[in-house]
Amino acid sequence: MAEQKYRFNPKTLNFERIRLSAWQKTKRTLLALTPGLLVGVLGIFLVYQFVDSPKEANLRRENQQLLLQYELMNKHLGEVESVLADVRRRDDNIYRVIFEADPLPASMRMAGAGGVDRYKDLGGFASSEMVVGTKKRLDALARQLVVQSRSLDEVTSLVLRKKEMLASIPAIQPIPNEDLTATAGGYGMRIHPIHKIPKFHAGMDFTSKQGTPIYATGDGKVTFADYATNGYGMHVIVDHGFDYETLYAHLSELKVRKGQKVKRGDVIGLVGNTGLSAGPHLHYEVHKGGQAVDPANYYFNDLSPEEYARMLELSRNAGQSLD
Repeated sequence: MAEQKYRFNPKTLNFERIRLSAWQKTKRTLLALTPGLLVGVLGIFLVYQFVDSPKEANLRRENQQLLLQYELMNKHLGEVESVLADVRRRDDNIYRVIFEADPLPASMRMAGAGGVDRYKDLGGFASSEMVVGTKKRLDALARQLVVQSRSLDEVTSLVLRKKEMLASIPAIQPIPNEDLTATAGGYGMRIHPIHKIPKFHAGMDFTSKQGTPIYATGDGKVTFADYATNGYGMHVIVDHGFDYETLYAHLSELKVRKGQKVKRGDVIGLVGNTGLSAGPHLHYEVHKGGQAVDPANYYFNDLSPEEYARMLELSRNAGQSLD
């Protein structure tokens, strides 16, 4: 039974029982419950603050696993970047050097990306720094791979063009000359056989029997095959591309026509004595960039170093040309 409380009424000189209103009862009840509520709220706060729920514990484990995966990914990215750097060095210092192409500028290789902040949506989290850093490395690697892929495509085209160039450059002797006995007047100042005066001889002379076959010294296209009154007589000019041309003069017979494509080793005519010539022979010229150059420098496909030295000696000892 609840304890009853009384108070003395001086007017009636009696003790009267104290009766509480509903509000007073409610207020007293709340005051009595407040410490318990405060303790409960504090306990709940502490539990949520320091003790993980099963769901939170799972999420925390997943986050730790993701951070570990990011660390492994960054390590792997470092290995890929090292491989790409090695490919880049080979590209600039080997492939492009071999095929006579300039290295790509560093600014092009790095392939920077400007503009708006592309990573702002990844910020504001505990692991944002690692995530953003990894994303930046991936993006940079992707851009550099695109540049490197295009560079290798260019190197591939250079390989094909180099193969074509090697087939086109004049690189063999224009007539059979295994023992080098056909070598006559060489490139340089010589006594002209007709005018008997010193005159620059822009090619090399090969003595041979009339009718000896003459070979194209490189792949190309015939741009002239006819008789002319310029002293060359019946002659052939082949355009090899890559700024190279060859001329074969004093022929007795033509085996090609203007516009015809020829391969190295194809017979283009026969040795003769037409035009301004002192006897049956082939006058052979090589032109690079429109200027006559020494043909002896272009026999590297069919002469050993010893034979090459012997040919130079024979050609330069001749004091008189044959045309």
